[in-house]
Amino acid sequence: MTQADDRWMDVALAEAEAAAARGEVPVGAVLVGPNPGEMLASAGNTIVETKDPTAHAEMLVIRSAAKRLGNERLVGATLYVTLEPCAMCAGAISFARIKRVVYAAPDPKGGAVAHGPKFFEQPTCHHRPEVVRMGSDTEAKAATLLRDFFRARR
Repeated sequence: MTQADDRWMDVALAEAEAAAARGEVPVGAVLVGPNPGEMLASAGNTIVETKDPTAHAEMLVIRSAAKRLGNERLVGATLYVTLEPCAMCAGAISFARIKRVVYAAPDPKGGAVAHGPKFFEQPTCHHRPEVVRMGSDTEAKAATLLRDFFRARR
């Protein structure tokens, strides 16, 4: 991990906090281009707001960056996300040819990178990004945000 990883994950965490404030599951994502310091897109979940089950933070930043660049391939990009991506998002990451995925909190129930189907390890996966899990401090921040969000709703 690098200082840049910490910096961009902080932006993703801020997006997750903003999502929670809107009543969305607090997941945030940032997509950074191959040029150092070039943020292509950032977003938090908008599933409830848009009534769109695919409006995960990862999907939103992938769509936004692809449109901005005029290209469905995001070669050389790094995705920062506060929660381990699900199978849908892992598929989109692979199809977009994202180079690197950096995530904060693991998701044993719904994650598809280190848990569940382990999408990038499947022989049918067309592109396998480098996957990095952030350290325990960042993981704790993201996990606490999620726990507090769901605790308040029970």
